[in-house]
Amino acid sequence: MTHAKTTSSKTTVFIVDDHPLVRDWLTRLINEEVDLVVCGSAGNIDEANVAIARLRPGILIIDIGLRGKSGLELIRTLVDQNPDQLILVLSMHDEVVYAQRAYRAGARGYVSKRQTAEKVVLALRRILAGGIYINEAFAETLTLRLGRQRNIAPGDEISLLSDRELEVFRLLSAGHKNSEIAIELSVSLKTVQSYCARIKEKLNLRNATELLQAATRWADAQNNQ
Repeated sequence: MTHAKTTSSKTTVFIVDDHPLVRDWLTRLINEEVDLVVCGSAGNIDEANVAIARLRPGILIIDIGLRGKSGLELIRTLVDQNPDQLILVLSMHDEVVYAQRAYRAGARGYVSKRQTAEKVVLALRRILAGGIYINEAFAETLTLRLGRQRNIAPGDEISLLSDRELEVFRLLSAGHKNSEIAIELSVSLKTVQSYCARIKEKLNLRNATELLQAATRWADAQNNQ
């Protein structure tokens, strides 16, 4: 069993989020707890990798919506390096598909930023106690999806998309133009266009209009879950 690294009897927490206000809010929230302390934070994956290797925190809080690279990539890298690494995902997305990918990447918990501060602390404590935190609102749906065979079920073609393709698909569903997506993800316009081409191929869509329609339908379905 892995023992979380502690400082002065407090478990150390490291935060990875590209929004300074979120990092500040989490730091204040966690430092109010008698047994938890934030030992550092980072706004991107490169900074995070360096600091985590140096500080070796007991548990990590990672946002999957990072600029440039997906937080899921960071989770996979960290878990490959240390299978016992404790990770809680805190994300603006509450869709089941993102939680599913986070758990498969190696996270031990997933909390939406729309949930209360108490949920963050509860999730941290449950993970540190050796458990897994799953939001009760979609626990049953998530369990069913994780238990499926590798074959793609009818109507579940979205599972064919890579993490980055899914992020582009989500931004399209929110009405963003390709140029805006490029800025949001810190990639070139050509890269976004390549993602769109791969999405159309995987989802059997003929043109940009069908792509936008599919993204809109998907977003509506997620909002109605």
